[in-house]
Amino acid sequence: MRTSSYGPDDARPTDFRVHRCILRAGSPFFQTMFSLPQPECDTAERLPVLDVAEPAAVLDPLLRFLYPVPDPELPTLDMLVTIMFAASKYDMAAVMDRLRVLLVAPAFLETAPVRVFAIASRFELEEEAKLASRHTLRVHVLDAPLCEDLRHISAYAYHRLLELHRQRGDAARQLLCAPDGLRCMQCNGSQYNAVAPPKWWGEFVAQAGEELRSRPTSDVIFSLKFLMQCAHASGCPRCPGSILESYIFLDALKAKIDALPSTI
Repeated sequence: MRTSSYGPDDARPTDFRVHRCILRAGSPFFQTMFSLPQPECDTAERLPVLDVAEPAAVLDPLLRFLYPVPDPELPTLDMLVTIMFAASKYDMAAVMDRLRVLLVAPAFLETAPVRVFAIASRFELEEEAKLASRHTLRVHVLDAPLCEDLRHISAYAYHRLLELHRQRGDAARQLLCAPDGLRCMQCNGSQYNAVAPPKWWGEFVAQAGEELRSRPTSDVIFSLKFLMQCAHASGCPRCPGSILESYIFLDALKAKIDALPSTI
């Protein structure tokens, strides 16, 4: 069999000689097509010709995923989503399963979690969408770069992501409660301030609350840099020492925030 692929940048069609049995086994779309009466074969090569809309740059890797050969590399999400669309169009379930794994590769989740979520939602890949939603907690969703993939998802899918951020941020802020034993030798040194939380804690609650509204994760607010920033903002020279002495409480608080629901 021969397939001819036409693309906007192709000066002439590209011919792919493929096996009918491979296409039938990997795609119910082609299995149904081959069950229909076929046009007469080419007189020169006696091979049926099937014209498809995908350009050669898409059809080549798609067929490599279908054939029992090493999978091609798809280094960008632009390439991946194009191949996913073609695999979905031709109902290539086995190919789509391998593309789903590539979609949630660490490199893509690290650099573009919102876009990965949008692509997963577009193709109704619930598990991949959940995994991507967890990684979006590290970014401010509303400040994320606008991507074309968001055009293809429902308002419901996007609202689920926003609700995850809002609800987790609210729940995390409610956990910011100082224990009775939280003290600073200078802040709590007088009888007037003996029972009040140290000054660094007030700064921590204020700054961590703002951070959690944008990125409802514990990664930033329990970093040493962030804690020392709160200590210096308090104006108390002994607050840094109080923070270091409170590491058991802070570790427990971080664990409580990390245990909050983290996926859609």
